[in-house]
Amino acid sequence: MSNCAEGVYNLPGSNGGDMSDSDLEKYCKLAVEKGTTHAKQIEPGSVVTAAWVRWKCQFGCPRYGQGYCCPPDTPTPEQTQKLIDCYHRAILFHLESPPSADRGKRFRHFQEMLVDLEGEMFKDGYYKAFLLSEGPCIICKECAKVKSEPCNFGFKARPSMEASGIDVFQTARNNGFFIVPLRETTDTQNVYCLMLVD
Repeated sequence: MSNCAEGVYNLPGSNGGDMSDSDLEKYCKLAVEKGTTHAKQIEPGSVVTAAWVRWKCQFGCPRYGQGYCCPPDTPTPEQTQKLIDCYHRAILFHLESPPSADRGKRFRHFQEMLVDLEGEMFKDGYYKAFLLSEGPCIICKECAKVKSEPCNFGFKARPSMEASGIDVFQTARNNGFFIVPLRETTDTQNVYCLMLVD
């Protein structure tokens, strides 16, 4: 951080709010160093929201309504689209996870690492940075919602892309990534998270 002649701090993103490509690349490299398979700068306009996504949660997922990071407690596709429209830079993170006994731990590490990265970006001056995670929240064994209590980890719990009405399949494909439904639990799983940046 450098001082301007008038004594005003020149913060990252202060020139029109844009994060530089080198800054984005720095965060992408950091995520890969910490275990992400791929991290790619994308246009928020390539992120697809659709009404049908929440229906798949409501009619088909046994966890529907059982957690604060799942529908109906998450933003609607319309609300999510309004959020996305506030941004012009984003990063899509991809984790390729082959079957293993510790796959659940790997997902947890992936989510926690990206929440930490969101915090680092915020501290670096990118105050709008916000993570949309993957899958159900796995911070607690049982969500506090079940007991009608407030979330114990609101500072690091994040809704998933799909819980917020994002078509993860089309969004990944729009950005050159591979994703297909799993046929067997022994298949390699391709997991995606989205960081809205600025």
